[in-house]
Amino acid sequence: MIPFFVVAMMIPLANGTNKWIALAIFVIASATDWLDGYLARRDNLVTNFGKFMDPLADKLLVGAAMICMVALNTLPAWIVIVIISREFIISGLRLIAADNGIVIAASWWGKIKTATQMVMIIIVIAKLGGTFDIIEQVLIYASLILTVISLVDYIVKNKKVFMLQD
Repeated sequence: MIPFFVVAMMIPLANGTNKWIALAIFVIASATDWLDGYLARRDNLVTNFGKFMDPLADKLLVGAAMICMVALNTLPAWIVIVIISREFIISGLRLIAADNGIVIAASWWGKIKTATQMVMIIIVIAKLGGTFDIIEQVLIYASLILTVISLVDYIVKNKKVFMLQD
């Protein structure tokens, strides 16, 4: 759904219709991602592949949305750089761990961070104004703070991965 989302975000339509289409696509993609994880846990269908690919899908969706927002001047580039940098660091950590037979699943901090980012993206795209402008700013900075906290959490909990040698 990511390519359709990006097209909807970046190609303006009359009366800003494109933002509502993009918003609907983002909400559907986010909801189906959550539902997939919920069903996998409920039915005990969690796999190492899913532990690796689910966070990757989240990163691609959120990253694409934030890059579009930078292009549209609705999100500061430096915040997106920090957030995407964290994602590369964690992905690298997961790859090193996987190469050594270790699977690093998403932590609660990572899940809270992703949920906060997704809500923030929805609010930023919707651009409802008024009180929502304050909520939008709070969510942007909460996303940034949770990004840093979750990075530190992953590094501390998985410091043994840095000690692994070939």
